Amino acid sequence: MSDQVRIVEVGPRDGLQNEKTPVTAEARIAFIENLIKAGLHTIEVGSFVSPKAIPQMVNSDQVLRAVNHHPDREFHVLVPNEKGYDGAKTAGAKVIAVFASASEGFSKANINCTVAESIERFVPVMERAKADGIKVRGYVSCVLGCPYDGEVKPSAVVAVTKKLWDLGCYEVSLGDTIGVGTPSKARQLLRAVAAEVPMQNLAMHFHDTYGQALANLYAGLEEGARVIDSAAGGLGGCPYAPGATGNVATEDVVYMLEGMGIATGVDMKQLVAATNGIAKLLGKSPVSRVASALNAKARN
Repeated sequence: MSDQVRIVEVGPRDGLQNEKTPVTAEARIAFIENLIKAGLHTIEVGSFVSPKAIPQMVNSDQVLRAVNHHPDREFHVLVPNEKGYDGAKTAGAKVIAVFASASEGFSKANINCTVAESIERFVPVMERAKADGIKVRGYVSCVLGCPYDGEVKPSAVVAVTKKLWDLGCYEVSLGDTIGVGTPSKARQLLRAVAAEVPMQNLAMHFHDTYGQALANLYAGLEEGARVIDSAAGGLGGCPYAPGATGNVATEDVVYMLEGMGIATGVDMKQLVAATNGIAKLLGKSPVSRVASALNAKARN
């Protein structure tokens, strides 16, 4: 496992959009700049959705424009429809993300349509992005369980992932939205999906609700997956998944990978500083075990 693992930092979007305390565009820009200083190369910075639906992501165009001066970094923004695409393109997006669910119940609760309808909605976005030379990343929610439908069959995940891949997503991120997965299930899922979509084009996006995220990531690494989505400080959750905690913490992922001899290029001290800064604004402590341990050590 000595080869490279790519970390996609999702804290500034997937993390903050699920925090109750709104963070200004200026503070989000500062957070992203601190993550860049820590050595993170791929960062999800905003979402071009209705401010009524997700007020936490208001002024994402301002955020993207402010950080786009880093030519050696890759910034992602979530785009739900053509209106969102227009805003993202105007703001200078080079990579956008679209999303679908592996579960009908979650799709209906989240975006009020079936899985098939959700995919149809962003087909024009995919076509325009291709014509404009903008890369598209896909997200699949509820790959290891759903708060409404319960168990999700791997075949359902395979079908949605394959559809996104066929439509032109360069990479598809598999999300355990409510964090119910276990290592054996994560392994089986990745095997099933990799039979249809190359493993090198799959990412693992695991939440830590039941404390299984790192174990699930390790199982995925053993299967050959090499892209991990994580959020600084374990930010986030899911408004449509009751009880779901945040994403696996970037600090915890970096600590595990570095301990396995896999270089991440991330400066832990700078990363914890970025996490502490945003946690203070949110009025909470980081849920990252590593950040907590290092903060306690620094106090003594």
